[in-house]
Amino acid sequence: MSPWLVYYLLAINLVTILAYGWDKSRAERARRRISEARLLLFAFLGGFPGAWAAMSLFRHKTQKTSFKVKLALLTLLNPLWPALYFLLEG
Repeated sequence: MSPWLVYYLLAINLVTILAYGWDKSRAERARRRISEARLLLFAFLGGFPGAWAAMSLFRHKTQKTSFKVKLALLTLLNPLWPALYFLLEG
């Protein structure tokens, strides 16, 4: 695996964890929040391990079944990214 891909995955997962933490903090203070679509986008872009970790760490979005189902589907679809990468790399 190329180093840039490793750095990308580390970065997107860190951003995802921070986004979930920020959203949880905003929710507790009844402030404007990060949209669910954006949180799911981070997971779709490769941050799904960070999303699951953040949900557990911050106890955030754990009771919302529709969100968990969407995140689970995105997690199942994520192996398509490496397959596409290796297909394009030859």
